Amino acid sequence: MKIFIDTANLAEIKEAASMGLLDGVTTNPSLVAKEGLEFKPLLKEICKLVDGDISAEVVATDTEGMLREGRDLAKIDAKIVVKVPLTKDGLKAVRTFAAEGIRTNVTLCFSPTQALLAAKAGAYIISPFVGRLDDISSDGMGLIQQILTIYDNYEFDTQVLVASIRHPMHVVDSAMMGAHIGTMPFSVITQLIKHPLTDLGLERFLSDWKKSQK
Repeated sequence: MKIFIDTANLAEIKEAASMGLLDGVTTNPSLVAKEGLEFKPLLKEICKLVDGDISAEVVATDTEGMLREGRDLAKIDAKIVVKVPLTKDGLKAVRTFAAEGIRTNVTLCFSPTQALLAAKAGAYIISPFVGRLDDISSDGMGLIQQILTIYDNYEFDTQVLVASIRHPMHVVDSAMMGAHIGTMPFSVITQLIKHPLTDLGLERFLSDWKKSQK
């Protein structure tokens, strides 16, 4: 499973990339706004740091606006994947982008029917939000399994990106189901590394070593 970081913070991206585990980056308008930097220059810097897909989202809500913004974003770097909301206008834009060879990440997916339509429209990536579904007492990971089964049934090429990951078990479940990508905040990436027995074992090893050197 590919691991993406869900942030627009350059320091977090650099740190994750330095560990050799980063396959891509997902951003959204909220994450970009937090950084207080101009959008396009920020995207260019991110593209320099990561050798993988970089999702950049349009903010227009009509098809023509999405197409205009998406084409502009795609010109920034070949790594850019245009992020489009899962709406009727969004699906129209995805279909046009696919015909033009522009890759898309269809975001804000919350149902298997939405995922089916996105794949049929030609989405490169679909982003179902598991954490937000869990928040309203729905089965977020169950949705991932449904989408993977549907895509496998009909041999869609669309990659399933598990979004709104909140904790390590979301990552484990995603990997066991065979999801193609998991995107997560830097805090979750660091949680994946940690285990109390690792810390305890290292502490004991170092303690024994110090004793042996006296």
